Amino acid sequence: MRAIDKLKDKGFTIKKMSSMYETKPWGLEEQPDFINMVVEAETVLLPEELLSTLKEVEEELGRQKTVKWGPRIIDLDILFYDDDIIDMQHLHIPHLLLHKRDFVLLPMVEIAPDKVHPVLKKNIRQLKEELNNA
Repeated sequence: MRAIDKLKDKGFTIKKMSSMYETKPWGLEEQPDFINMVVEAETVLLPEELLSTLKEVEEELGRQKTVKWGPRIIDLDILFYDDDIIDMQHLHIPHLLLHKRDFVLLPMVEIAPDKVHPVLKKNIRQLKEELNNA
């Protein structure tokens, strides 16, 4: 929960937090299970500022660049930013792989099952069901 404390210290208002879930790794499968949770927070930061702040928190908590999709001490992602659609070289919102990642959808369905994906036009519960049936 150190990440949550860091976010609060940086002015974020935490609205909702999911439970923590232990899930199988995605991408590089030969690594320990993931521990995941989803947080809904409010911030005055613009999307690019938000991304920079999350990377700063990761560094403060000891994250180091390693193998892509490899083990890491912390990984903070922007899943949604209201209902905005942002497509930049270094920032995609909603997160491009959100609908393919059980480790994201599982905690997200706990706190925002009716949140509609602004691109796919389906809610989180539907995306989770589709992934389960794939």
